[in-house]
Amino acid sequence: MSKFGKVAVLLGGLSAEREVSLKSGQAIINALEEAGIDVVPFDPAERNLWELKSLQVDRVFIALHGRGGEDGTVQGALEFMGLPYTGSGVLGSALAMDKVRCKQLFESAKLSTARYCVVTATQEIDTTALMAKFGNVMVKPSHEGSSIGMTQATSAQELQAALNEAFKYDDEILIEQWIEGREFTVAMLGEDALPVIEMRTPRGFYDYQAKYQVNSTEYYCPADINTAYTEQLQVMAKHAFELVGATGWGRVDAMQDGNGQFYLLEVNTVPGMTEKSLVPMAAKQNGLSFKQLVIRILEQTL
Repeated sequence: MSKFGKVAVLLGGLSAEREVSLKSGQAIINALEEAGIDVVPFDPAERNLWELKSLQVDRVFIALHGRGGEDGTVQGALEFMGLPYTGSGVLGSALAMDKVRCKQLFESAKLSTARYCVVTATQEIDTTALMAKFGNVMVKPSHEGSSIGMTQATSAQELQAALNEAFKYDDEILIEQWIEGREFTVAMLGEDALPVIEMRTPRGFYDYQAKYQVNSTEYYCPADINTAYTEQLQVMAKHAFELVGATGWGRVDAMQDGNGQFYLLEVNTVPGMTEKSLVPMAAKQNGLSFKQLVIRILEQTL
């Protein structure tokens, strides 16, 4: 595996997803070491990024989730330093991390997505009028991942509480019409859409706790949907992934309502990479072990 040289794995960071990133990064480090690759763990929260130069690393595997690692920031720094890195470039990372801009791109390309509006911390917000317009809603900080700061609201009072929570993380908030139905994700690897996964949780939606902290979440890979639905969702996911300029690997999340209509939710350019995460799950269904998946992603830097 000498073709890779010395590989730095960026993990941790300063975002609200630090703990998840540490787990993803360690799983990737373990896989690379098992493959005989020279690996250097590197936490930008504890070290200056410029130290990558003095460490004489040849390429970087980005396992940072959320702000500072998934939003184009670290990608731009690595570009400036001349270091090849995994995943999407600056623009694709920045657009995918911005839920509002993603929605606008989906709309412009006539890709199915839920109705929405955008509110900011400085404006007056009529929660009663918004609930009358949309019915039940999902409130999301525009620039967070792992469902952090997200809350479902079924009344004006709940909407105000949800906004108060979301504004702790961002000053721009997406209010999205709630889609009642099934939750799916499509992992992307290179040019390929991997097998569709369905997530089922008794928690109301696939939130942070459902993803990382409870054992009640059920996963179905491949998802129990017919071939036509599978192909439709994979095509939508690939279109959305390319539309935001994402490349290399990632994940596209979607919902399906009771009438069979799919709605795009968001694009993730550095999704979770623990042994139990969704991208490894889909890759395994395609015959790739976790180690093989990590090597495939790293090969994209050559």
